[in-house]
Amino acid sequence: MGRFALVADLGGTKIAVARVEDTGRITHRLLAPTPPEGGVAVVDAIMSLLHRLQADGACALGVAIPGLAHPDGIVWAPNIPGWGRMPVGRMLSRRFKLPVLVESDRNAFVIGEAWQGSAKKCTDVVFIAIGTGIGAGIISGGHLIRGYRELAGCLGWMAVRKGFLPIYEGVGCLESHVAGPGLARAAKHTFRRAIDAREVVRLARRGDPKARKLVVEAGHDLGVALANLVDILNPQRIVIGGGVAAAGNLLLAPARETMQRWAQPLAVKQVRIRRSRLGARAGLLGMAKLCFDHFHA
Repeated sequence: MGRFALVADLGGTKIAVARVEDTGRITHRLLAPTPPEGGVAVVDAIMSLLHRLQADGACALGVAIPGLAHPDGIVWAPNIPGWGRMPVGRMLSRRFKLPVLVESDRNAFVIGEAWQGSAKKCTDVVFIAIGTGIGAGIISGGHLIRGYRELAGCLGWMAVRKGFLPIYEGVGCLESHVAGPGLARAAKHTFRRAIDAREVVRLARRGDPKARKLVVEAGHDLGVALANLVDILNPQRIVIGGGVAAAGNLLLAPARETMQRWAQPLAVKQVRIRRSRLGARAGLLGMAKLCFDHFHA
């Protein structure tokens, strides 16, 4: 039996854990809801799931989190209550007696797709996760781009509209219009009732003209962001994942059209836009690959 890592992918609504072999094979996988009260309860929930996988023989333990992971394992995750400075790394290493790596989920996503997914064998990749928030994992020249103090890839703050709205202060411009909560806000105004992003996508797929218009508008905003990424990073592949990406070509067709209109002409001819092939496995596989590379034996 080869090396394996224990990994967790924490989201705002669910936690996934798995045992992943260094071949990329997931041998065990468990899911549970994220405790809504946040704080230490979320760490306890992660630990409880990981214990069910049995840690004996694991080379390392890795956790992908929806926020900023400092090198010392302290986490800032704005969508998890009480996670302003949560010492996730220290808490896990005390419990499991294993080397622990805590990483931003956007970095895990792009590593997973480059290792086993839609960007396999690509050296210049951007992964965009569109769900409750929006983040981008970036590989350039084969290297993960982290930025100064780990903040590269905060794509939700990219400006895609002219005027500045108060909501941008908290989540950024692109996220306000394209992420799930932003799409839901726009839909509530249009339909005059509470409606979430999943229902908007379902209605759009069934041909509802109001829902389709909302998704197309989100696609246009996404396309402006894609054009900017193409101009700055000149990637081979841009992979789109997350719950909102379930809209498929209803979202991606207007995004591609806008990107092609606005982006640098030579760079935009080289890039390919793909939906995630790994889906919910991207973070788990990417976290495992980061562990294997970081704690190589």
